Amino acid sequence: MIALLIRDLRLAVRAGGGFGLGLAFFLLMAVIVPLGVGPEPALLARIAPGILWVGALLACLLSLDRIFALDYEDGSLDLLATAPMPLESVVAVKALAHWLVTGLPLVVVSPLMALLLQLDGAGYGWLLASLALGTPALSVIGAFGAALVVGVKRGGLLLSLLVLPLYLPTLIFGAEVVKRGAQGLAVATPLALLGAITLGAAALLPFASAAAIRSNLR
Repeated sequence: MIALLIRDLRLAVRAGGGFGLGLAFFLLMAVIVPLGVGPEPALLARIAPGILWVGALLACLLSLDRIFALDYEDGSLDLLATAPMPLESVVAVKALAHWLVTGLPLVVVSPLMALLLQLDGAGYGWLLASLALGTPALSVIGAFGAALVVGVKRGGLLLSLLVLPLYLPTLIFGAEVVKRGAQGLAVATPLALLGAITLGAAALLPFASAAAIRSNLR
């Protein structure tokens, strides 16, 4: 398991499109939005929770097609599917590697992006908490979408169409946590729902992803 995780992290860094691309996109979102809507602090503070979460969602989406594509192309996925290690564990490890390369860096740099978007100081901690709790769900759901399109040529657009509707609950509750936290309101309900989505996705989707991979490899 650890060897597979290290291998996937190395592949993600060498192949590109993970760590650097996601951060660059997140930064561009934080820079371009004030240029488009104007530099008014009150307006930016009001839209910052949604913009930050949309940026994180799209940044995670950029590298989803690489989760299984490289292994499928070189035949490694067939070997992993027949290895003694359960395919569900392989999917979980690959989703974890995607989060470590894409989601975790977004969590780390999010306070800087919040500063650019004039987010109220009270919302910084809740932004970190919501992204740390919600971005793993984005990676697990994305791995499920990637499993569905394994072997499909130019499946990037199809993957986006499949995954984006599944991302909406995470986006809604994640942005709501930041919005309420910045306003000093109670965040327990959206935070609990966000955690439930992540736990539910982590518990169920590796099995669905493994089944999709087996079906596509037949």
